[in-house]
Amino acid sequence: MHDSSRDLLLAGTQQSAELKLALDQEQQKSQILEDSMMRLDQERHRAAELLYQMIPRQIADQLRNGVPAEDTWQVFAAVSILFSDMYQFVNICERLTPLEVVSLLNAMYVSFDSRTEEHNVYKVETVNDSYMIVAGAPVPDDQHCSHICDMALDMLEEVKTVMNPSTGRHIEIRIGVHSGTIVGGVVGIRTPRFCLFGDPVNTASRMQSSGEPMKIHVSQQTAENLDRSVYVIEKRGPMEIKGKGTMMTYWILGKKAAANRKSSPTPPKIR
Repeated sequence: MHDSSRDLLLAGTQQSAELKLALDQEQQKSQILEDSMMRLDQERHRAAELLYQMIPRQIADQLRNGVPAEDTWQVFAAVSILFSDMYQFVNICERLTPLEVVSLLNAMYVSFDSRTEEHNVYKVETVNDSYMIVAGAPVPDDQHCSHICDMALDMLEEVKTVMNPSTGRHIEIRIGVHSGTIVGGVVGIRTPRFCLFGDPVNTASRMQSSGEPMKIHVSQQTAENLDRSVYVIEKRGPMEIKGKGTMMTYWILGKKAAANRKSSPTPPKIR
């Protein structure tokens, strides 16, 4: 073969090898880019799920789309709010180490959190031993009273599995419920969260603080919106409630057996 032909063949072979190497490198870069995009999507999904744990999904999506926090505020005409606290929490703290207290609270909160979705209620916040949930917000719910009371009854059962290390007995909680109209939405820009505002929030807290261990203390507004053929409701009587004056309050003792329930008209909605 002539030298010129051999040189052309060798040059062509070298160019082919270089092109193949360049193509392989581009394919590697493309795969790296694809892997990076996949990891980015996974991280975005994790971030979104974490945000949804802190803020209701529909409100979180609004914030992610640039909607100002004040535009998330909304009036919820009919909700039921529940507060609970651990009975004699201060005494418990005196007998346990800080780590044991945190472990005890976590066990209680995890047991409560596991039931919120089942009862269509939303966890608003926890502060020390205080646990706050709402039914009827952020998604309106005509059955908010029954859903919050069903959750309350389950909470009383759940705490029976949470043991106080200092006594070997299960912890006890007080539960208070009130129903009414509130405003809900996200406030602030640092560590945003869904908050509730209005007098019903204060009243629900008073129901809890004036209650008794392992009992569900509810206001007249809540009791009147429950089906008495379903729930066992006992009048506690007029009570002096701090900051509210005299209020007629009730105990929710449980639910009647299905066989003993009688049909009754749907209770009027809170207006």
